[in-house]
Formats: sequence, C-alpha cells, structure tokens
Amino acid sequence: MSEPVTWATGRLRFFRRPFHEYRLTDRVALSQMPLFVTTLLAAVLVSAFFPGSMDNPLFVVFLFSQLAIMVLCYVVPWDRLPHTTFLVIPLLDFISIAVGREGSQESLTGISLLAVFPVIWLCASGYYVRVSLWLSFIMPLAIIWTPIFMRGDVSGPNLARSLLLPVMMLGIGVSVTMLTLSLRRQQRILEEKDAQLQSSLLSTRRQEALLNSVLDTVHLGVLAVDADGHDILMNRKQRANHELARPKDVDDPNESQLLVFAADRTTLVPVAERPVRRAVLGETFTDYLVWLGAGKEQRAITTSARAMKDPDGTFAGSVIVFSDVTDLVDALAAKDEFVSSVSHEFRTPLTSILGYVELLLEDDPGKDQLDPLNIIKRNSERLLTLVSDLLASRNGELIMTPHAVDVAELVRASVSAAMPRADASRVALTAETPARLEAHVDGPRISQVLDNLVSNAIKYSPDGGNVVVSLQHDDGHVACRVSDTGMGMSADDQAHVFAKFFRTSNVRRTAIPGVGLGLPISKAIVEAHGGTIQVESQLGQGTTFTFRVPV
Repeated sequence: MSEPVTWATGRLRFFRRPFHEYRLTDRVALSQMPLFVTTLLAAVLVSAFFPGSMDNPLFVVFLFSQLAIMVLCYVVPWDRLPHTTFLVIPLLDFISIAVGREGSQESLTGISLLAVFPVIWLCASGYYVRVSLWLSFIMPLAIIWTPIFMRGDVSGPNLARSLLLPVMMLGIGVSVTMLTLSLRRQQRILEEKDAQLQSSLLSTRRQEALLNSVLDTVHLGVLAVDADGHDILMNRKQRANHELARPKDVDDPNESQLLVFAADRTTLVPVAERPVRRAVLGETFTDYLVWLGAGKEQRAITTSARAMKDPDGTFAGSVIVFSDVTDLVDALAAKDEFVSSVSHEFRTPLTSILGYVELLLEDDPGKDQLDPLNIIKRNSERLLTLVSDLLASRNGELIMTPHAVDVAELVRASVSAAMPRADASRVALTAETPARLEAHVDGPRISQVLDNLVSNAIKYSPDGGNVVVSLQHDDGHVACRVSDTGMGMSADDQAHVFAKFFRTSNVRRTAIPGVGLGLPISKAIVEAHGGTIQVESQLGQGTTFTFRVPV
C-alpha cells in the first residue's frame, strides 16, 4: 500500500506547483492534455454508441493525430528551439479537429467544439495577441467552410449557418485574451512588489546583522523582552551575564532560580524586584544595582530599563541594559577604606598637638606668644574637625550642635586668621560685616565653612587681587558672600564643583595643592543647617560663593 500512496502524493505535489515553475516541455504537455483527454473520452463514446464511426479512416486519423501530437509535446526539445515554436501545436490541433469532424459527421456532430481548446491555448499564451484573435475566428471557420467548398455545396444559407461557431470561438478568444492580459499585468505588479519586498528584506537583514554586530561589540549586556517577558534579543555580553547567574546544577533556569543578590551580596533579590521582572511590568529605572553569581565570580551589575510602546501607546516590551561596575565598586570600597585609615592615623598626632598647646596656654604665655598659640590651637582643631568630617562623609553623616552665635565675629575671626596668608599672596583681604549678627547655628562648623571659602579665594588668586567677605541679614537668613578676582572657572566646572575630590581643569594644570574635599564638606554643613550654597564664576574674572542659613 505504501508505493501507491507515495505515487499519489507525488502526483498531487506535481500539480500543486505554479504553472510557470514547470519546465517548458511539461507546460506544453499540460496545455495539450485537456484536448487529448477529451479526445479519448470521445473515442470511448463513439466506440460504445457509434461503432461504425471507428471504421471511418478520417476519424481514425483524428485519433492517431491527437496521439501523435501528444507524443510530440514530450519528445520535441522545445527549450532548444525559438521560444514560441510550441504554438505550432494548437495549429496542428485545428487541422486534426477538422479531420475528426469530417470523420464523425454521422455520430458526434458537436466535435467542432473541440476547437475551443486550441483557441484558449493560443489566446492564453499571451504571444501575438492580434494574430491569435484572428486565428480564433478564421481556424474554426475553416474547419466548417473547407469541407463545404470541397463538396461544392456553397450557398448563402450553408455559409451563414456555420458562422455561429467561429463567432463564439472569437468571443471566447477575446475573453481569454483580456483575462490573460489582466493576469499578466497583475503578475508584473506582484513581481515588482516582490522585488521591493525582497530588497526591503535584504536591507532589513543587513541592518539586523549590523545591529547584532554592534550589540556584540559593546561592553554592555543588552536584553530585549516582549510584553509577555519572552527574550527577543540578547547580545554576547548578556549571554555571559546570564551564564554567570545560572546555578551550576540547573541547565535552563527560570527567573526565580537565577543567582541575583542585593547590595549585601548574600540576600537573594525577590523575583518581583529583579530587573527583568520590573521591566516586563513596564517600569522604567536607572542604575539599579544587583550582584550576579556567587563566590569569587560574583559581579556587581547596574541595570537600566526603558519601555517600548506601539504607535498606539500599548506596552510592547522593554530593553534592559546591564553594566558591570565591579571594578568601580571595589575602587570606591578601597577609597573609603583608605580615607578611614588615614583619618584614624591623623587623629593621634593632632590630639597630641592640641594637648601640648593647651599646656602652653595654661602657663599664661605673653602677648607675643598668646596669639600664635591661639592660631595653632584653632587650626589644629579645624584639622581635627576635618578628619572627623572625612569619616562622617564616608558614612554620610554630619553632627550639628546649634547654639546662639555671633556670626559677624566668626567672619572677622576667619578673615583675621587668613590675613598672613593673604599678605604672602599679595591679596587684599577685607571683611564687610555688621557689628553683631546672631544666629542659632553650630559655630565651629560655620567657621569651618568660612575658613574653606576664604582659603580657596586666596589660593585661587595666585597673582594677587581682592577678596571680599560680606555678611548681612536677609529675610530671616544669614547671607554670607565670599568674592575673589582670581582665575574663575568654566560653566562645566561649576556644575561639578561640589563633588568629592573634584578639582577644576584650570587648577589641575597648575601646582596649586588640594584634594577637593573643602567645598563638598562646606556644602554638607550648610545643608545640614537647612541652608543653601551657590557659586557664580566667570573664567579669568573671579568667583563668588554665597551661602545662606536660617537665623
């Protein structure tokens, strides 16, 4: 049973192919096949009901001519001949049908209708349209008129009665021609659209290949998911991240099985809070830190997600970017450890200095020694406070102890302490303050801010200039302004001037010492008082720092 089924399946597949995909010989044979099959059926009918016609030589010639024409369809190498040579077959069909009509006049009077098959073939071929239409009329007419002329039975009624078949064939030819031309136009349009689609597909594939190459080149993990959470794009780096988070004993883990830890590196992040899950829910976030993997291979990863939406605004998925920041996290930890160690090391000698200064002050020194000792004590205390601030900034804490303080006196004291350095730098340092201005603030901390701002104003006026420290009461606030005529800074530097360890581009090109902690600490002190600090500067013209704290 398997062989017939296979044969039948093969035949069905053969006839399912588009006609134009067959080789030329098969197309010629398929075009002749309807007439050949109809001829065989006619032979069966004639032999069954009109056996006498089978003895008519003309009818026998008709049958054998159809068989011969069918054989010609297969044996002639049509693809080696001029392309339209195969149109000789329908012309031979007309001759064969004419012979068959004469041989079956007494049995099958309608055999002339077989001319419809070559008419359809000629007109459907699409070649020589006008000639084919003329032949669609002339050849059926010749099939009928030729015997009339040969028998000498020419008369108006005989000739007129035979016009119906040629006219009908011409109508069929016209209809087939119009249908063929319409189909060809549609085919050309479809071929053009197909060419455009193929070109667009090729362009899309090239863009896809380019995108994949770019994504595999960047040192960031990129993952795109659809609205249902299914992966639609994952680059090389993200595949490595996924492998890092995969448990060793699980080949294809789901989201809940991946090793994704919180900032403490030991607590698994709940599934609902994991980056991919949050992105699938439509969240948008930036720099969400997680740890992937376990043991020595564990890596710190910051994740960011942006939602994708259809033109109608419907959520279509999300793109998640994974950035390995392990080295940065380790560097920050090392920096904090260094700051902590250095701060602790500074405390011991500073405490010793302050102890000896206090002993000297208890011995009732003379006027010429008292002022220098007070300055040593004050700056040692300031340095000790700075060390404490380093530790506090590492932990994100600053302790304030507000009390009633004469801020005007703090300003004058800061200016007085900085005067020797100003003179050495050829800077004219002046203070513009009221006689007294009290506020509820932490006096030592505000002094620290003043000392930082005044010291910077002098330091960054290396070629001399003017530094003015002004103080005033402003709408329930103490407003202090420190202005200099020094080197100034660019707009980009102003945007980062309060960042830890930041130094402006101008300063980095000079030998002016500093670590970039004075301004961040000053900002933290002012904000801890509920105040604000601002900077205004022009490159090469000077800088003004203004801080305001509530009275």
